[in-house]
Amino acid sequence: MRRLLIEEPVTRAGPLSRQLAVFAIIATGLALIVVRDPRSDTDAALVALVAGLGIALAAAVAAICAFVQIWREGARGLGAALAGLMLALLLLGYPAYLGLRGLRLPVLSDITTDIENPPAFSRSRAAYAARSGRYPPDPSSAIRERQRDAYPQIAPLTLDIGADEAFELARKAALNRHWQIVEAIRPGGRTGNGRIEAVARGLVLNLPDDVTVRIRPRADGARIDVRSASRLGGRDFGSNADRIRAYLDDVANLALAVK
Repeated sequence: MRRLLIEEPVTRAGPLSRQLAVFAIIATGLALIVVRDPRSDTDAALVALVAGLGIALAAAVAAICAFVQIWREGARGLGAALAGLMLALLLLGYPAYLGLRGLRLPVLSDITTDIENPPAFSRSRAAYAARSGRYPPDPSSAIRERQRDAYPQIAPLTLDIGADEAFELARKAALNRHWQIVEAIRPGGRTGNGRIEAVARGLVLNLPDDVTVRIRPRADGARIDVRSASRLGGRDFGSNADRIRAYLDDVANLALAVK
């Protein structure tokens, strides 16, 4: 008596998910390498990066479709689907975190410790060149109110030391954070204020943001104000506020160390 061979169904979505996820990792990795190079075409690299993340999303969808087929038909391919989903989630985890964080934060890309009188960015030729010919516009009253509601803890740093000493600490903290210092003007002169003009880059994408630090002499010491503005997009997902907080904490720690 002949036996009938019954083939078990195999989901095609599982291997497809794994293949898409592997391709997404390669594409995203190459895009990250390109976008982190200051000499590269940033816009094209960002488009490639978004495309890689889109492929990762497609891999996650294919994995879910594979799970449904496996559940309904008992099809094989669970391992490939799990591998595709895990690789896709590995790529999509950080963007998803930024997206969720952005939903809780207002649309802001320019943060300052002095809402009423924000530090002005330098208009010198060197500063213009470092900012690729860009001058961040002064925030409107609506943007100032938005920041006041979102970041009430962003405030200037007051030190009970001289303005010259505060300037040196501010400059050292900027160097410690690997900022590109474009200008460093000591307190004194016509306005009496010191200024540090710098370009800071993001940790992941290495995209440039513009920072200016103002050191103002006071009768009892010095006051340090910071302004940080993103170059790309109208939403910074909290990065400028994080940068200002971390920088002023560094300056305060340096001031404590020298006492």
